[in-house]
Amino acid sequence: MSWQGVRVLVTGAGGFIGSHLCERLVEAGATVRAMVRYNSRNDPGLLRYLAPSTRAALEVVTGDLRDTEAVHQAVSGCEVVFHLGALIAIPYSYRHPREVVEVNILGTLNVLEAVRQLGVRRLVHTSTSEVYGTAQSARINEHHALHGQSPYAATKIGADKLVESFYCSYALPAVTIRPFNTYGPRQSGRAVIPTIVAQTLWGKALTLGALDTLRDFTFVTDTVDGMLCAATAPGVEGETCNLGTDTEVSIRQLVERVGALLHRTLPLQVDTARLRPAASEVQRLRSDNTRARERLGWQPVVDLDTGLHRVIAWVEAHPELYHWERYEV
Repeated sequence: MSWQGVRVLVTGAGGFIGSHLCERLVEAGATVRAMVRYNSRNDPGLLRYLAPSTRAALEVVTGDLRDTEAVHQAVSGCEVVFHLGALIAIPYSYRHPREVVEVNILGTLNVLEAVRQLGVRRLVHTSTSEVYGTAQSARINEHHALHGQSPYAATKIGADKLVESFYCSYALPAVTIRPFNTYGPRQSGRAVIPTIVAQTLWGKALTLGALDTLRDFTFVTDTVDGMLCAATAPGVEGETCNLGTDTEVSIRQLVERVGALLHRTLPLQVDTARLRPAASEVQRLRSDNTRARERLGWQPVVDLDTGLHRVIAWVEAHPELYHWERYEV
């Protein structure tokens, strides 16, 4: 499928993955409407870091996913919708679960209703590996049980099930993708990799949460590739596909790898304020990406060290974004 002239909506466009997706779509020739959450500063989020020519090509619209009319207007006229908009910070979901439920579940319902009413050709819905909870097998495939170990994870399970229900009930042409711990340039200081990088660059010690949890880290351009594949692959409506590398690394190992790349070793300590409640901590996430390879024609191409080099370069170039000395919720 050529993206030239295709009318596309990206919700959550001002976020980390959303900004990369908008950038890629513009480069591919799509006509992109970027929905960002309204604020009084008229701040487009991370879209401000795109090249001026790329930003100029975007139609940026503001609104709130909880506003039915705002979502309907944003979807109107679009052929493909990428739904990324959500509140994603797990610590924030402990503090404000009602807001996270409203945005992530009711916001997704509004997107689904608009897509159904306006005849959108394909909806790509963004889930998360957090819906699986701690792995019950070495590799997690799409049949793995769902376990809401945080309010955030529970809201994403609810959103995923709404998408599933609209496919079953209305034949809504939706595909769900489940990224595993996407990382890369522009990611905020609340995420573990930029936190490790910033503390290693400028700190005197590393202060983190759980050190032995295992994660499958996927570079952002690979995640975006998977989204584009999900939008164009034939006959995958109603399916869910994991986007991960099928590898795992502990947080402790990440610290060692970043330290080796920066030629700097710092004392490492655990900050109890950064720990999740014991029953809420997801101990292990490693994807089985067989379905994405077979059904979407997708595979990850960026290895971890290459990705870490790119994150280091970004963080070094934007120190104003990383308050490494404090805990970002």
